[in-house]
Amino acid sequence: MTAIPGQLTFDEYGRPFIIIRDQEKQRRLTGIDAIKSHIYAARNIANILKTSLGPKGLDKLMVSPDGDVTVTNDGATILKQMDVDHEIAKLMVQLSQSQDDEIGDGTTGVVVLAGALMEQAEALLDRGIHPIRIADGFELAANYATKHLSQISVNSPVDIKNLEPLIKTAMTALGSKIINKCHRQMAQIAVDAVMAVADLEKRDVNFELIKIEGKVGGKLEDTVLVRGVVVDKDFSHPQMPKKLHDVKLAILTCPFEPPKPKTKHKLDVTSVEDYKKLREYEREKFIEMVDKVKSAGATLAICQWGFDDEANHLLLQKELPAVRWVGGPEIELIAIATGGRIVPRFEELTPDKLGYAGVVRELSFGTTKDKMLVIEECKNSRAVTIFIRGGNKMIIEEAKRSLHDALCAVRNLITDDRIVYGGGAAEIACALACAEKADTIGSLEQYAFRAFADALEAIPMALAENSGLSPVDALAEVKAHQLVDKNPALGIDCMNCGNQDMKAQNVIETLKSKTQQILLATQLVKMILKIDDVRSPVDRDQ
Repeated sequence: MTAIPGQLTFDEYGRPFIIIRDQEKQRRLTGIDAIKSHIYAARNIANILKTSLGPKGLDKLMVSPDGDVTVTNDGATILKQMDVDHEIAKLMVQLSQSQDDEIGDGTTGVVVLAGALMEQAEALLDRGIHPIRIADGFELAANYATKHLSQISVNSPVDIKNLEPLIKTAMTALGSKIINKCHRQMAQIAVDAVMAVADLEKRDVNFELIKIEGKVGGKLEDTVLVRGVVVDKDFSHPQMPKKLHDVKLAILTCPFEPPKPKTKHKLDVTSVEDYKKLREYEREKFIEMVDKVKSAGATLAICQWGFDDEANHLLLQKELPAVRWVGGPEIELIAIATGGRIVPRFEELTPDKLGYAGVVRELSFGTTKDKMLVIEECKNSRAVTIFIRGGNKMIIEEAKRSLHDALCAVRNLITDDRIVYGGGAAEIACALACAEKADTIGSLEQYAFRAFADALEAIPMALAENSGLSPVDALAEVKAHQLVDKNPALGIDCMNCGNQDMKAQNVIETLKSKTQQILLATQLVKMILKIDDVRSPVDRDQ
């Protein structure tokens, strides 16, 4: 009998079967075994992140193959840098990343919730309930929970004269981060940065106008918000002035060098006279270029490309300060901030294409030779830069990630001004609502509803455990108080403030973030529960 691998063939009795390539090297999981394998992988990922949840959550230290060290408790960053082989574990990584891309906050909570749903699904499978019925029940419960979230949410309109609600939201996002030693200051910086670039009429925030720069040295408290652009460059010549006022900027993407003929011909210099003529031609071209910039009225040249020592010396002689090797994104941000136009040719430079800045100054740091340029008092004051200082590179990188979360939290509040209370309060309220709803359902989905309610309680339990409290006792106490007081703002007292009212503790989360967490986690779990066949190499660790 002959057959092509992977094709349908027949045995001597005429029964069809498929020949799999390298069949003896394959292991195949089907049915409940496959689903339980997926659940085990997802739970492992969730358990890794669970200890990083909340204000008392622990950080993870990761070392890359190159030896770079990252210390963070940001869920998306942890998963992105983990070396994950299992296919379902990779889906969990993508889940956290999608939460980060869409919302920017809640990347740890969404993975913990997905892991808890998987755990509950396993218990239901052991009771003989079909995976599709479990998945459908979870989806119904998720929709009911998000509706309940909308009902218990509170409107918090954005008022330019009163930014306190925004600051409290940013402080909640920063509560679990390494930079919470200057909690209020960082939250204030995040709010000021977002408000500088926000369009409140369109309820939109342009993140491209917010740049985050960092420089090792100093302390976190030295972090400032610059109303302008900070560029990690210095003036091209050390004798150029270190501070300029009322600056007109020429933003150039053409190099200060003689034009090269765009042909394949080459020029042979055979005598000293020819070489001198060539040098003189180059010098004339340099002078012509500098004069064109000066005649347009520019008092500072920002160049995307470099220029040699001769051009640099000429710029100094002609009293035209210049900055070279400024990258593309920085060039664009400078153009937006100063109201200038990016000029690709010297011939096109005219006075109306120049940008304006009130002050351009050079910053120097401690005993190092590092220098940076600050462009302030620009024509378009909406462009801002958050300039972070810190003891080492690791702290600065973590501060950047933390401020990104805070910026996203404030942005979400501008696009949708409804809030819920954190500390597990929203999850407990939804869990109680789902458990109550389950009693009114006559079909098999009531078990999935109750399981969904139990899964939601995994968030407050993890918060209590990470805070050194007894998880079961703390959760039971808050649930009892919520039932009696009908107050959805009661949560886990992670900071030992003496009360469970998250409204009094100013622990605020956006409704958009919490809703997205529940929906994304449920969608992933539903998809995994429908996969009942896995084929992988024998030596693959399941």
